[in-house]
Amino acid sequence: MIASQASPDAGPLAGKRILLVIAGGIAAYKVLEVIRLLRRRGIDVTAILTEGGEKFVTPLSVAALTESPVHTALWSLTREVEMGHIQLSRSADLVVVAPATADILARMANGIADDLATTALLATDKPVLAVPAMNVRMWQHPATRRNVARLKSDGVTMIGPDDGDMACGEFGPGRMAEPDAIVAAIAARLQALATMVEPGPLAGRRALVTSGPTHEPLDPVRFLGNRSSGRQGNAIAAALAALGADTVLVTGPTGEAPPPGVTTVSVETAEQMLAACRATLPADIAVCAAAVADWRPAAAAGSKMKKSSAQPPSIALVENPDILRTLSQPGPHRPTLVVGFAAETDDLLNNAEAKRRRKGCDWIVANAVGGDTGTFGGTENTVHLLTAGGTESWPRMSKADVADRLANRIADVLGTADASGSEARKSQVTP
Repeated sequence: MIASQASPDAGPLAGKRILLVIAGGIAAYKVLEVIRLLRRRGIDVTAILTEGGEKFVTPLSVAALTESPVHTALWSLTREVEMGHIQLSRSADLVVVAPATADILARMANGIADDLATTALLATDKPVLAVPAMNVRMWQHPATRRNVARLKSDGVTMIGPDDGDMACGEFGPGRMAEPDAIVAAIAARLQALATMVEPGPLAGRRALVTSGPTHEPLDPVRFLGNRSSGRQGNAIAAALAALGADTVLVTGPTGEAPPPGVTTVSVETAEQMLAACRATLPADIAVCAAAVADWRPAAAAGSKMKKSSAQPPSIALVENPDILRTLSQPGPHRPTLVVGFAAETDDLLNNAEAKRRRKGCDWIVANAVGGDTGTFGGTENTVHLLTAGGTESWPRMSKADVADRLANRIADVLGTADASGSEARKSQVTP
């Protein structure tokens, strides 16, 4: 017997069921991590592995992680006597196709049902989420664009693809989204389906999340920036939306796909990010996860600065607006709960607590960056939650799990309640 992969605090999606179709693409290896993360949340996964998919991952690997049999053949006599493909397609809460290759997207769009995967997809009456992955030229081909447009018009939701290096050596759109982003999208879709019946704990609340870096132009081709990937902020926006919050994500330049169910506003500079945040107010919740540049050039050059034999140019810097402090200031539009992030290279907890007090926010999520932490650009994070009541140190986990845990902590104090309950909760988060 295989031990359960679900964590003891699996969360509100425990018991939900996913039918996962694994098609034949090199990105199939990422799906093993997706399964692991879903099982950690207590989500049941049943897998269909196509003939092509078996070339990249084995049925044994998939079965070990899903803790259930892997289905590969349409003509399994016993199951098909019992209409197995119908049961598979309708017993799940959500059908996920990952990787969604150009081939399987084409067959889905045209209603072809010539193997177990496509037969189940044609027979399903459940929502479908596809995660495209293919060569950049295949993704950009007019036939694929037509197929994707048809599937979207049929109600299929898609996440990605991302820009990045391909196994074939090319670069561009077509790279499959990372596992934590896929899991966040699945969780958001499941929660959205659940709230069609019962509102989530943050229903009626408005949330603002900032994410990613800011780019401060030096000239038309250069900028001051940082290594923030935006993954953590995007995951937080998805997690808040999954709990029912009307969520606006204000993001700097990243390669991350916009989270489903979230209103996304793309900006470049700190001043643009602040303006977008102000336009979003009033809000009940503000989570400032963006890595905003502290300074910007006093004046950006109108044309590209040229290298010459002279000394390097002297660039005057001015301070950028402080978005976290601005949102934390007392006033009629201050969110009930303001959460900041502290990315530190040393003396993490002391620097984070000093920042919480200096900025005037309610909570600070502190995480170490630099060196070999793997935080910037990585899929995992180790954080500490600092509040007026003390510090919680969380174990290392995926950024999607960090986002879920933070969103649930927010729901604990701002979840659906009557007016008196709301005021009581508000008193818990005021410094």
